[in-house]
Amino acid sequence: MSEPIAPAALEPVTEDWQRALAVVAHPDDLEFGAAAAVARWTGQGKQVVYCLVTSGEAGIDGMEPEQARRVREQEQRASAAVVGVDTVEFLGLPDGILEYGVPLRRAIAEVVRRHRPEIVITNNFRETWDGAYALNQADHIATGRAVLDAARDAGNRWVFPEQLTGGVERWAGVRQVWAAASPRAAHGVDVTATFDRGVASLRAHEAYLTGLGDGGFDAAEFLEGLARPAGDRLGVRHGAAFEVFHFDLW
Repeated sequence: MSEPIAPAALEPVTEDWQRALAVVAHPDDLEFGAAAAVARWTGQGKQVVYCLVTSGEAGIDGMEPEQARRVREQEQRASAAVVGVDTVEFLGLPDGILEYGVPLRRAIAEVVRRHRPEIVITNNFRETWDGAYALNQADHIATGRAVLDAARDAGNRWVFPEQLTGGVERWAGVRQVWAAASPRAAHGVDVTATFDRGVASLRAHEAYLTGLGDGGFDAAEFLEGLARPAGDRLGVRHGAAFEVFHFDLW
């Protein structure tokens, strides 16, 4: 009987940058794995901005959407503050029915042009979380694909030229796009020192987590299940894994 093949080691992500923009579909998306990495980077003095495409208003079954919108935006701002992020924007697109296409690319390109990041962070947008059976959600897939294209769109002055007013200029300075928790991740970062802040950041989504399953969701246990395997591949206790798309090679 053959021995199981160990996952390949993760290559450390580059950290020679100063500005990052994180664009995800919902409040809580960054907290399910990437927030501890954000805490590491803000602790290094880097600037990280959050952009939420929706407000997660369809995410709490027992709460009407408009109330959920207010609650989830408040929880996201509190969660971001835990990891040192003080700029949180909401695009207000409809939760649960995002579609990949030009309107979504346009909205994200505008944010990229305003904030001028070197690194853009999003969530896994592959069809599954595990490369096999654990299906991803449609909003995540649409957002991640649009982020990848919008990072390129932002650098072309002839794409969405109506945005280039009031001091906003094209931005071709995105070097890489990182998709957190992708089953194709080949890069990672040591979050051992900031793991607890990542857990606290997820716990700040109290109303949302209370509505999951039977209400017994354990944030620390869940994040351990992600961070330990990534850490093993990095040779550390806790890690965060990313699939890296290179723009700086073009």
